[in-house]
Amino acid sequence: MGEVFAGRYELADPIGRGGVGAVWRAWDHRRRRYVAAKVLQQRDAHSLLRFVREQGLRIDHPHVLAPASWAADDDKVLFTMDLVTGGSLVHLVGDYGPLPPAFVCTLLDQLLSGLAAVHAEDVVHRDIKPANVLLEATGTGRPRLRLSDFGIAMRLGEPRLTETNLVVGTPGYLAPEQMLGAEPDFPADLFAVGLVALYLLEGAKPDTKALVRYFLENGTPGPPKGIPEPLWQVVASLLQPDPADRFRTATGARKALAAAAELLPEPGIDDELIEIFDQLGPLPPGFGPEGPLRQAPGVALELLPDGDSTPAPPAGTAPREDPHTGTGTGAGGTGTGTGTGTGPGTGTDSRTDTDPSVSSPTGSLSDTGSFRIPPPQQPPDPAPGSRPLPPAPAPPPPPLYTPPVQVPGPMPNALPVPPVDTTTAAYTARAPHPAPPLPAPSPAPGRRHRGRRALRRPGPPAKAVIPLLLLALVCYAVGFWALTRL
Repeated sequence: MGEVFAGRYELADPIGRGGVGAVWRAWDHRRRRYVAAKVLQQRDAHSLLRFVREQGLRIDHPHVLAPASWAADDDKVLFTMDLVTGGSLVHLVGDYGPLPPAFVCTLLDQLLSGLAAVHAEDVVHRDIKPANVLLEATGTGRPRLRLSDFGIAMRLGEPRLTETNLVVGTPGYLAPEQMLGAEPDFPADLFAVGLVALYLLEGAKPDTKALVRYFLENGTPGPPKGIPEPLWQVVASLLQPDPADRFRTATGARKALAAAAELLPEPGIDDELIEIFDQLGPLPPGFGPEGPLRQAPGVALELLPDGDSTPAPPAGTAPREDPHTGTGTGAGGTGTGTGTGTGPGTGTDSRTDTDPSVSSPTGSLSDTGSFRIPPPQQPPDPAPGSRPLPPAPAPPPPPLYTPPVQVPGPMPNALPVPPVDTTTAAYTARAPHPAPPLPAPSPAPGRRHRGRRALRRPGPPAKAVIPLLLLALVCYAVGFWALTRL
């Protein structure tokens, strides 16, 4: 069993690591499938603001891997994406080395298609590199590429989160204007696509500094060995040091690539077949293809599968059987006898620790959202001619205990619970069997007055509470306004 976030996402095993957090394979108890969850490690304001920006991207495109949802639990936050199992372009080149030009054209076409969708949202990726381009495990079929990791992406016109003279990106995949401190723009992403294309065609990371220096001193060089001339013209246009000499848009580069792909020779029979394997490996112990083998504590009740409505007990505690524990759905939501429940307008309480000084309720939330009192134990019928035994003395009452109302006779399960006075709340949440009737002595006026005062809960005066509530409301409004400005 792994850690559960917000009662929904159960972490299975780490599958990667980024600049601001680790990527985990996680089970989504609501969608009933595995997802990739990026967990924020650093909790400073700068990293949290980048996290807010990244999880706010909602780009629906087959070749873009953008965040789908997010969750927060105490001091940790995460967002989830589709789980892509074929690894990245780094794995592919590591397995096969230089890739065939026709195969590279297919990958570049999908990458430019996804990048065009990103640019259509006025978003600059700023970190396009082979490790951030993922592949589905399609085997020997047509590859499917996904552009991922928008951790340092930004929209045009948004304020920068770094100093003016600080360059953000991956060394070796930065455009010349980025190294000079220019504002992020679309041509910088296209330059990085050209470097990725050269990496796929040559099977090694290109020397960006030497490449830019050669372009500046000698102009556009001829095609390297093994790269067809039509394809090289497209790649060289992406690698121009001057942004004005590159393609204006990703769509324009994609059109030029399609024209170049038609001029390439057909793949031969002896050409190596490229197969994209599953790079994630087997699931960790305790997890199967259909999810966790055991329900972890902290999973929201409404997300549990049918037929298993009881979460696993916390670690270090023995399981406890309770015939009155179950699930129910009412006007306030759903809940169990373990203390976990959700309802309209409420969050999920995934705490499993209990206070031993507080007695737990004997029943669960019923279908109407009220507490079900278990039926009292019926005493055996006395033998004919025998005298009934006198009632046993009552146990000493706990603090604030008031004499309970006598429950007449056994109460069947199917009957609804009659309205109970608020003075019997301590009894209905404490004993599973009724206490024998006790004589209710009439307390003296002074004692009754002291009992009423004992029931009052201490607290600050209204003169101190009202200004604090107003101040909290102002802080909440200012915080909400600041978030809308991001």
